[in-house]
Amino acid sequence: MPASTEASTTMGAVSAVPVVDSRMAPGGPGYRRMSFALFLAGVATFALLYSTQALLPLISGEFGVAASDASWTVAAATGGLALFVLPMSAVSERYGRRTVMTASLAVAVTVGLLVPLAPSLPVLVALRALQGAALAGLPASATAYLAEEVRPKALVTAIGLFVAGNSVGGMSGRVITGWVAQEWGWRVALGVIGAIAVACAVAFRLLLPAPKHFAAGSLKPRVLVRTVREHLSNPLMCRLYAIGALFMTVFGGVYTVIGYRLTEAPFGLPQGIVGSIFLVYLVGTVSASTAGRLVGRLGRRGALYAAGATTASGLVLSLADSLALVLLGLVLITGGFFAGHAVASSAVSKTATEGRAQASALYQSAYYIGSSAGSTVGAIAFHAGGWGGTVSVGLLAVLGVVTITVLGTRAARARQRVLVA
Repeated sequence: MPASTEASTTMGAVSAVPVVDSRMAPGGPGYRRMSFALFLAGVATFALLYSTQALLPLISGEFGVAASDASWTVAAATGGLALFVLPMSAVSERYGRRTVMTASLAVAVTVGLLVPLAPSLPVLVALRALQGAALAGLPASATAYLAEEVRPKALVTAIGLFVAGNSVGGMSGRVITGWVAQEWGWRVALGVIGAIAVACAVAFRLLLPAPKHFAAGSLKPRVLVRTVREHLSNPLMCRLYAIGALFMTVFGGVYTVIGYRLTEAPFGLPQGIVGSIFLVYLVGTVSASTAGRLVGRLGRRGALYAAGATTASGLVLSLADSLALVLLGLVLITGGFFAGHAVASSAVSKTATEGRAQASALYQSAYYIGSSAGSTVGAIAFHAGGWGGTVSVGLLAVLGVVTITVLGTRAARARQRVLVA
């Protein structure tokens, strides 16, 4: 056989060898450890971030302030996160996802142990803002870590599990604080949440596998600005950011105000029972973790329509003066929100081919801006028009989600017609 023929045959044989994807997948090595570690990070993040939400009536009582003033203990934390998530994503591009997530949790849990000692509302709000800023290293870094370390087909499910950890953290934080505060006050309740977050942070660092596919980027401001500009010039990305913000506007408003509604007439529930209402977060755990299957059946836009319709139905049901219907409404709101959030956030990670941390950071920034807006506007609407005012704000936000999704559907069809032509 001629040498040239032999060489070409050898090259063909080499090129025929399949490339093995070394990223993690369900059932593969490290996947369970990674999933549980990020689940615990999600638990700690949401438990700390929303630790004062179920306690707002007690905080209002101690400091003698209205709901709209006490709600700043929530809005300051989410606002701090929204403000710092983009800079922290740039730091994670340079120093690594696991390093930034570990440092963020360490600072956040340290502040969490100081929060119960706040002598006044302004100090409490300031500490909560610092805590939110510290937590900013978690969300964008976690989704970027998953996008780099998990196979694409498993990405929606993996991010759904992280979001499920958010829901468990949000639920357990509120339920625990409700019952502890009923017996020993809101300060002890916040101390307990701080201790739980410390345990989650330690376990997270011990369990999370070292990244194998991370490539360090640049911290140069012009590189960051260019990357952000590219993401913001992508219409699909902007629609996903807006959808995340609007879904969180609903959720932030509802759960900031619901404690006031349930402690007042006609319900008059004690603080422990009000805290237990947040057990409906378990619905969010299920809906977030099954978001991948929902997208498989309905497609991304179909899943967003379903999530929006479910959330709107829950808002309408919650207007009833029946506790059973209010609870059913909260179940639907929670399930719809977490499904929509998991679908939108995973779509951002799949769409971004470069600057994934910045893409995720922009989504998280919009998401937590929506939370801050929902907490504040929802409380103001409640003060002005009761629960109906808060529901009206939520329905307007859901209408925004549906409108944006319709525009996305039309844009996709227009592109398809151009390609066919």
